[in-house]
Amino acid sequence: MWLALFFGASVLVALTPGANNLLGMHHGVHHGPLRAATALLGRLAAFSLMVAAAVAGLGPLLAASRTALTVVKWVGVAYLVYLGVRVLVTGGGADGPAARGTPLRKEFLVAITNPKALLIFTAFVPQFVDPARGPIPLQLATLGAVYLAAEALAGTAYVVLGAGIRKAGLTRRAKARLDRGTGVVLLGLAGVLATGRT
Repeated sequence: MWLALFFGASVLVALTPGANNLLGMHHGVHHGPLRAATALLGRLAAFSLMVAAAVAGLGPLLAASRTALTVVKWVGVAYLVYLGVRVLVTGGGADGPAARGTPLRKEFLVAITNPKALLIFTAFVPQFVDPARGPIPLQLATLGAVYLAAEALAGTAYVVLGAGIRKAGLTRRAKARLDRGTGVVLLGLAGVLATGRT
């Protein structure tokens, strides 16, 4: 019951539109479902590092460090601006200049530089820890693994959405509009992150 409740809450959190989910959908449109789904491993690798940090007891220290969160925040802002501008200026096709850097690496970098993702493992996940259930590090590891499963499910949903758009056979003009929309949203997310409190 405990893990089922946590899984349900995690799916809702993971499904929230954000930079990684937008990127997953974008990769589904431009690279197809297989490559886009493989790219999700980059996101999961970044989140796995955050789970490991939480289990090791580093999560609360990082969350409490304004300097660490500020550095992560501005690196994340810079990378989202970079991606947004690249998509706007050059397009996001598999063969275009914006394709430099693998989708897997882009997923990893967007996830690892997102302070909100760090807070998932330092604020959201610990709410489900109960010392009466056993060793806290083991609970954090278990909850982290469950959250990764929820993130994989949510990420796959966005990839499927992108692959569905790809299968619809959009015209070049429609794809260009989609790219412009993606670039604008990425820049908007960078703005939200830049103006948010750390």
